Amino acid sequence: FFLCYNNIVMNLSANPTPNREAETRSTEKRPFRKALSALVAPIALQQFMLALVSASDAIMLGFIDQAMLSAVSLAGQIQFVYNLFILALTIGASMFAAQFWGKGDKERVEKLLAFVLRISLIVSAAFFLAATAIPSLLMRIFTADAALIEAGVPYLRTVAASYLFCGVSQIYLCILKNSGHATMSTIVSTSSVVINIGFNAVLIYGLLGIPALYTVGAAIATVLARLIEMLWSALFSFKENCCKFRWRYFARVDAVLRRKYWRYTLPVLGNELVWGVGFTMYTVIMGHLGSDATAANSVANIVKNLIACFCLGLGSGGGILVGNELGAGNLAKAKEYGNKLCKLSVIGGIVSGLLLLALMPAVLWLAKFTSLTKTAYEFLKWMLLICSVYMLGKSVNATLVSGIFCAGGDTKFGLLCDFITMWCIVVPFGFISAFLIDLPVQIVYLIVSLDEFIKIPAVLWRYRKYKWVKNLTIDFDPKEKEAKYEPL
Repeated sequence: FFLCYNNIVMNLSANPTPNREAETRSTEKRPFRKALSALVAPIALQQFMLALVSASDAIMLGFIDQAMLSAVSLAGQIQFVYNLFILALTIGASMFAAQFWGKGDKERVEKLLAFVLRISLIVSAAFFLAATAIPSLLMRIFTADAALIEAGVPYLRTVAASYLFCGVSQIYLCILKNSGHATMSTIVSTSSVVINIGFNAVLIYGLLGIPALYTVGAAIATVLARLIEMLWSALFSFKENCCKFRWRYFARVDAVLRRKYWRYTLPVLGNELVWGVGFTMYTVIMGHLGSDATAANSVANIVKNLIACFCLGLGSGGGILVGNELGAGNLAKAKEYGNKLCKLSVIGGIVSGLLLLALMPAVLWLAKFTSLTKTAYEFLKWMLLICSVYMLGKSVNATLVSGIFCAGGDTKFGLLCDFITMWCIVVPFGFISAFLIDLPVQIVYLIVSLDEFIKIPAVLWRYRKYKWVKNLTIDFDPKEKEAKYEPL
């Protein structure tokens, strides 16, 4: 599906004029399209499969009880916040790994792997302890419904172990993607999801002679799948031509690497937290509008996250491609690739929105077989329409802010942009519309979905300043500061 989808987008961006000049331009574009396809297709598939994990939990439980669906969705917000930390760490790792790999510096990629693993393990342990010690308190952040809290606590306490495994596997998979093994990274993630869904069916519904465990069964399935993913990704790294874990780099950190990593990653972490906590506030707003709004929002988010995977893949894959060229000193080519990615992000967003609209009848048909009430079903219709338009803004911002800007270390802009957009505009207006003006659920959902469009003008303005066209690797070796790189 994603290979076909990616080829369609690439073909739309190609020039079909059958003259010699057009053929020359097409030949020049071919390496870019080939390299981008090799990255975007597997990464998009990986994103799709990761989104499918949480989707399978909610959908399978939705056939049993709407309260279980809502409870697991709300408990999943803890993992969402945890994922923000891991995502920031992997974005920071990708930023340097892509440039080091483009430069041919494998040793520093291995130093980076060991250093980021140290941080990830600390973060994962903190979330594990919080989810096992105070799950009820964490659930109360998102809902005041006692039934939803009661259903969500066992799931949250059990799924907490998966954080420890995820903290290791995601760093390994990030390094694999940035060191020429994007396809293998996808195979590991995809297999993990298939295993997760299989365990879900067995443990939730009680198949093969095992008693039905419902929400706890969904949590156990996630833990087992993450464990397998961690072991597989770690073992694969021992193969030849792979970046390996070195204890000496884990025990003693490169001081220059540590300083540079935090310099560019802390703004990313701030950006992810500002955006993620703001996005979580949307869930808080919808969660306090009642069970029907919560259930409809849960299903709409599942569909939106599944369709947005190509947009995320384009941003991640494009960022790696641009980062490789920046690290190699090919600044003009990196700028050229950025311009092409900018155009593709618009095409990808439009195609994603149209795809969601095309799938909307099937989603609504399937929703009839779940435990959604009639009111929740009507909410869902409007939410899916809003999500289809949302895709364009998501695609542009994922490609530029999360992909291109981060590839060149321009990370502070995203933090400032998301802070103003979400915390000064969308979140306050969302609370006002929901609790003071008491607007309909559909209007409230529209308001909290405007963030991606509000920041597009500022993002495009920042892109045109080309502050992201920067080689981050030259500061690691003073001798390289005198090296001559391809001019802009």
